[in-house]
Order: sequence, then structure tokens, then C-alpha cells
Amino acid sequence: MLDKSEMTRLTDGAASKSEKMRILARAGYSRSDIANFLGVKYQFVRNVLVRDEERGGDMPATQPGARTSNGSHRVYLGPQGEVVLPEDVRNALGLKAGDRLLVSVADDEIRLVTIPTMVRKVQAAVRKFIPEDVSLVDELLEDRRREVERERNE
Repeated sequence: MLDKSEMTRLTDGAASKSEKMRILARAGYSRSDIANFLGVKYQFVRNVLVRDEERGGDMPATQPGARTSNGSHRVYLGPQGEVVLPEDVRNALGLKAGDRLLVSVADDEIRLVTIPTMVRKVQAAVRKFIPEDVSLVDELLEDRRREVERERNE
């Protein structure tokens, strides 16, 4: 189903229909969806996008989300900086709309991590410095008990 409000938001301010086609294609919309949204023939959309590819433009021949030969996926950066994760990537990580991710740059790579995954990584890193016979929870509870006792005696 077409998300016309999102398509309108993405193409707001584009100078021509051809520019709108390029923006929507980069955002992952199919050629037929673009044609329906813009009220033009499919062939017009195809011609613009194929011509861009032939000229060495920024639109590769493969569709957004297509798996590459090394197992990664081709995605596009939208005009507002948005990236659409392919469905099988979302499914593999159990991601759904509205989930929050942490983004970082390391070693010239963009890394997206779910918050639960990052919490587990941080817990594992901290755990290395805690002796096995020590319970941080027990220590915290004991500290709180002493604090409450001090407040009562004041």
C-alpha cells in the first residue's frame, strides 16, 4: 500500500518529477508505486531511472534491500538521512517499527545496535571486573540498609 503522505514528505521541494522519481527510488519505493504516486506512466519512471544508471548516476541497477554477492544488503540514504532496513534483517533481529537503535561510527563503519544488545555487551564488560563470589545486588542492598539506619539515628 502506498504511503502517500510519506512520499509527499520525501519529495517536498523537489524541482521536477524526475528528481522526485530519484528520491523515491532511493527511499525504496518500486517503479510502479512511483508512477502511481506521480500520476505518470511506468515507462517514464523506468526511463529516468535506467538513464541515470547508464550515466553512472547514484542509482544502482539492483533494487533497495537486494542481497549482494557477499550477503550484505544494498540500502539507500534518503533525503532526510533515513535508511530502510530490509525485511529479513528486521526479522532476524526481531525489530519492528518504533524500536530504538543506537548508531555509532567505528573503523569507518556505521554500526546499528539494539538497546538490549548494547545492555548485554556493557553487562558482560563490567562482569569481567567483578569477582565471582561478589554480588553487586547484595552489596547495594546492604549499603541502602546502612543508609536507612543512619537516617533513622540522626
